[in-house]
Amino acid sequence: MIDFHSHILPGIDDGSRNVKMSLDMIGELSRQGVDTICATSHFYVTQRTPEHFLERRQEAFELLEPVLPDDAPRILLGAEVLYFPGISRLESLPSLCLEGTDLLLLEMPFSEWQEYWVREVCDLALSGEFTILMAHIERYYAKQPRKVWDKLLDLDILMQSNADYFLQPDLIFRFRGGNRALKLLKEHRIHLLGTDTHNLSSRPPRMAEARDVIRNELGQHTLDRIDQLGEELIM
Repeated sequence: MIDFHSHILPGIDDGSRNVKMSLDMIGELSRQGVDTICATSHFYVTQRTPEHFLERRQEAFELLEPVLPDDAPRILLGAEVLYFPGISRLESLPSLCLEGTDLLLLEMPFSEWQEYWVREVCDLALSGEFTILMAHIERYYAKQPRKVWDKLLDLDILMQSNADYFLQPDLIFRFRGGNRALKLLKEHRIHLLGTDTHNLSSRPPRMAEARDVIRNELGQHTLDRIDQLGEELIM
């Protein structure tokens, strides 16, 4: 089981504050059955250059690595890259992909997107350099017309949802007896899951709970589909 979105590295962003917290978070993910954790610390181009970010990320990982238990999940280093106009011209953008892959976890603005932004994301997907994975799409799904999502999906852009989304259905869908997260997953509009965990208090990992909901409502084959795609991406 892969967690494609987490903030477990110590002291690099608004996630784990220190090594002890990181170990506690990793332990909880392991107890929930996660065997691969993508450590996707925030990257903001306005705060750090990619080179500085990679240096800080490595320093954080080197604090953590020596004290990891022997049975700890595998950790893959990546980044949650906040979109900015001109991102496609950033020469070092490939260095922010999940290590060993061309997978770029892209966070979009929490607003209605400008046409230029969508076009630039499409250009990234068409470049052949990246597999684009959009982070926590539930945060901006309702703000974009369906035709925008159709355009992105037609280019094989992948969508990541936070596990919490399956546990907190939209009110309008709840009143109708449904769950938008399950609907989007069933329609192949959500492809991969992440916990987006930042700590064990206000933003804990809830992967096991979410997978139970998916298994109960859509069947084990849906989880198998998610897991198979995840394994193919990080091979």
